[in-house]
Amino acid sequence: MTPTSVNDIRNVALLGHAGSGKTSLLEALLVASGTIGAAGSIERGDTVGDFDPQEKAMGHSLATAVAHFEWAQHWVNMLDTPGLPDLAGRALSALPAVETAAVVVSAQAGIESGTRRMMEAAAGKCRLVVVSKIDAASPADLSALIEHLAATFGRECLAINLPAASGERVLDCFFSPDYDAEAAFSSVRAAHDAIIDQVVELDEALMASYLEQGETLDPEQLHAPFEQALREGHLIPVCFVSSRSGAGVKELLDILGRLMPDPTEGNPPHFLKGEGASARPVEVAPDPARHVIAHVFQIANDPYRGKLGLFRIHQGSIGPNTQLYIGDSRKSFKVAHLLRLQGKNQVETPLGVPGDICAVARVDELHPDAVLHDSHDEDLYHLEAPRYPQPVFGLALIAKKHGDEQKLAEALARLTDEDPCLEVGFDNQARQTVVRGLGELHLKIVLEQLRTRWNLQLDTATPSVPYRETIGGTAEARYRHKKQSGGAGQFGEVALRVESLPRGSGVELGNEVKGGTIPTNFLPAVEKGVRQALADGALAGFPVQDVRVVLTDGKHHAVDSNEVSFVTAGRHATLEALLAARPTVLEPLVNVTVKVEDRHFGDITAEFSTRRGRLTSTESPASGWTLITATVPLAEMEGFEARLKAICAGESEFVLTACGHEPAPQEVQQRLAKAYSSRNAAQ
Repeated sequence: MTPTSVNDIRNVALLGHAGSGKTSLLEALLVASGTIGAAGSIERGDTVGDFDPQEKAMGHSLATAVAHFEWAQHWVNMLDTPGLPDLAGRALSALPAVETAAVVVSAQAGIESGTRRMMEAAAGKCRLVVVSKIDAASPADLSALIEHLAATFGRECLAINLPAASGERVLDCFFSPDYDAEAAFSSVRAAHDAIIDQVVELDEALMASYLEQGETLDPEQLHAPFEQALREGHLIPVCFVSSRSGAGVKELLDILGRLMPDPTEGNPPHFLKGEGASARPVEVAPDPARHVIAHVFQIANDPYRGKLGLFRIHQGSIGPNTQLYIGDSRKSFKVAHLLRLQGKNQVETPLGVPGDICAVARVDELHPDAVLHDSHDEDLYHLEAPRYPQPVFGLALIAKKHGDEQKLAEALARLTDEDPCLEVGFDNQARQTVVRGLGELHLKIVLEQLRTRWNLQLDTATPSVPYRETIGGTAEARYRHKKQSGGAGQFGEVALRVESLPRGSGVELGNEVKGGTIPTNFLPAVEKGVRQALADGALAGFPVQDVRVVLTDGKHHAVDSNEVSFVTAGRHATLEALLAARPTVLEPLVNVTVKVEDRHFGDITAEFSTRRGRLTSTESPASGWTLITATVPLAEMEGFEARLKAICAGESEFVLTACGHEPAPQEVQQRLAKAYSSRNAAQ
């Protein structure tokens, strides 16, 4: 079967911390729906979701896998996302493709750092919490967990079913509640009343019937307000499952089909047309008769099978031979084979309707976040992307084999297509290719992919820390570049002002020149010089941020002025102004969240202290465990993972997130400035 109606489709992303049971849950759903005959296992390496050899070896999902199944005349597309904190970007990229974010929480581990991150990231989606592994937790643990969910994410987290006291099944608290059934904790009636009360709050007429007349409300009467409650974040249903025993799996299938939104009921996607300040919102409707608009949310590359682009159709219909444009490209491509994915298997499908998730292969021009469309009316459309965490860990790569540099560059370009949190740059000072990711594990995964998929042998080195510079005040400078050597010379004079901006503002350029003292055709040259100075830095050789540069005056010569003159004048004037405006070196900071056993609390806080870290919060996610968060300079994080393993004997985990820059200690600034002066003197 292929879905032919948008109302039949449910798009769901399985999100959550590593080890919470997402891939096993997908297996259980595929078995219960009759899609596969028997469930695979992580240990055997034969699951639908984890099919890459590296995934099988590690026992963790490394990329989002797409699968589908039918249940009660509904077509459900499931996206099984990675849970490793270092691969958060690959998980977040799946969010634009779905209406429902199902956040999976292990009943044993409780709320983990990945749980919080994904619940926060999915705030604009309809959210569902799935408590997994209930057969391995006590009733007291389950009761404490649902209280913790409500305390952490709000009273909107309400149980839609409950584990039975026997632990062999779950009890429905919404469709057909059995008030006499004995739940492991709470009661079916209390859970039913709580979720009904929450839903009817959004419909005054229903509330009147429910409260004043005491009428029993049929679930079908609640469908519209239920969907509204999901869209507005007024309700986050919580359900319980065990992938191993099957308890709650069929109930979850019913919840997905009957209660989770179809593409017409979820929050609409935020499409814009144009860039920057001129971008304006545009309506995209799940109408099969309108122009095609689809969004590429994931790219997969294989050295032998080529590029595979996964996309969600938001408007219109796509079939084989459909002609599509990519972004504002004037050249179209023909969909030779429209594919539907079931894990690693690719099956041709005759039609893709609004809400559907499909793929095309061997279209090299595809790229992440590309918008596919069949009319130039939709040129310059783009979808608001999720907010991705900033890469903080760096590694310099050096090809062992001479001549592999181009191969390395091509491989890294393909990997950055697959991972929005992988950045590649070039360190001009060290003459090295530098990759940056979310952690040491992230970079280890990338190195293994370069080795196995592209047969690259590499040496690695620690790259320089990405310091930045800024200024602490306002200053003005004027610089005249004049050179005469017979014939036409060089002349350009620039006056400008630099001003400090709040942290995180970036760079702003302004122009207050009046009377044509600098001709319009030379203004781009001045800007080029200014940007060169900002990129090179004035104090220690690092890029300058959080500064406004305003061009105030200048002079030109009718014969001798040229672009080179104004580039030079703009650069020198900027450097002089920066040096006069109290320049400061900023060091990058990271938030480090560590989950450790309580007995290691003192050792970890002492370790943070030796690394100039500041403790910001502590909490207890589960009995016997403490979650510690500290802010630490990135320069002090080298070797932290090995030290953490040594302290905790491997029984720990940590997550890094970038949290901006702050002024480095004076001794660090002096050391960096001295090194910069020495390099300049040697040149």
